[in-house]
Amino acid sequence: MAMTVPATRLGRATLSRLPEQSRPAVRPGEARSGVLHFGLGAFHRAHQAVFIEAAMAARGGDWGIVAVAPRSRDVLEALRAQDHLYSVVTLDASAERSRVVGAVNGSVHAASDPGAVVALLADPAIRVVTLTVTEKAYAPDAAVPRLLVDGLIARARADTGPITLLSCDNLPSNGVALGNLLSGMIPAELRDWYDVSVRCPSSMVDRIVPATTAATLAAAERCLGARDLAAVAAEPFNQWVIEDSFAGATPDWAAGGAVLTDDVTPWEHLKLRALNGVHSALAYLGALAGCDSIADALALPGMADLLRRYVDTEVTASMTPPDGVTVAGYGAAALERFANASLGHRCLQVAMDGSQKLPQRVLSVLNTVAEPALATLIVAAWARFAEGTGDAGQALPLDDPRAAEVRADLSTEALFGPGGVLHVPDPAHRRMIEAWRTALATHGAVDLVRTAVR
Repeated sequence: MAMTVPATRLGRATLSRLPEQSRPAVRPGEARSGVLHFGLGAFHRAHQAVFIEAAMAARGGDWGIVAVAPRSRDVLEALRAQDHLYSVVTLDASAERSRVVGAVNGSVHAASDPGAVVALLADPAIRVVTLTVTEKAYAPDAAVPRLLVDGLIARARADTGPITLLSCDNLPSNGVALGNLLSGMIPAELRDWYDVSVRCPSSMVDRIVPATTAATLAAAERCLGARDLAAVAAEPFNQWVIEDSFAGATPDWAAGGAVLTDDVTPWEHLKLRALNGVHSALAYLGALAGCDSIADALALPGMADLLRRYVDTEVTASMTPPDGVTVAGYGAAALERFANASLGHRCLQVAMDGSQKLPQRVLSVLNTVAEPALATLIVAAWARFAEGTGDAGQALPLDDPRAAEVRADLSTEALFGPGGVLHVPDPAHRRMIEAWRTALATHGAVDLVRTAVR
């Protein structure tokens, strides 16, 4: 019986044996390190590292990345075993492909070696810090801000030059939030240095990056002919919008495909309302209807038309888009992305933390426009979802930090009235929500979606 020979583990020694189309865009280790990144998760590896590698491939420069793992060692050890190489598997039904990224030069485990992180922050070669550490890390008592401040103090005392701290986390005006946090923690005697030498631009990031699975690793191995235990999966779409406000030298972001702008806010509004809000609508209506995935929810009769109408009317009326972009066009592209069944995005996963997400995603529309006919439907679907049972009697878990408060009183007035979990100040709009809740309970999501835009 023939024996299967295990594939070689990905590493620098195996690069020459990879298919040409799967090799890194830059020679690993050729560029010296110039970027320090906090957060070694899948999103960074499928997003910022890809853009930075593309910028180096197009314009050169010493912008290799040193990645900081704040706590977990799992990904760090997997990367170290592969000379910090990994691949991005593109989830596209038309073709299976995976390309190795060679932009990461090294890594540090912050919890066990904080001194190494501080030393890197004081190193004159490091001129840019990027962060994907989730919203929870933006608190004065969190580990990452304390490390950043210790590093900035060391940098100021060593006089090693200006530095740009670029937040890539999903919170509004993330650069402002980071700057306000750090400026309040910097010692008074270093405030003048901080004001001159540190910039915290805002940015908006966008790419769907599902969790790595055994299928991801298998796809990477098929494409590479080598085992990659640090592979990540991502949709083809990739966007990074960055405020053009830097303390010193940076990679040529634009050459790497990023958008530079004076104001990130319109881009944030566009993504939150025309993409994230639509994602939430699919999650709640789809879960009620018994759909497992977002792609299944979008395939329900009438769903695409309903969401297209929502974006073209209510979302469009709620905001001014960035120059050269239409809300309708952006929304249509978002629907195409959500139709990608290869992403495997589950409705219940997207439905998590609705009390935290819906104010920016949907209430920003509902409380802005005069006739929020479909925005009220979306929050009514969330309220119906919160009741805990779908249209066919299936259990719907409410995974939300305010779940106890929500479940304590599920009436429309308690949820949306004064002091409610999601405040809708206009009584007429609350009556619209109540009417949609009644319709959902009476007819079910499938029938309601099919007839809602007629």
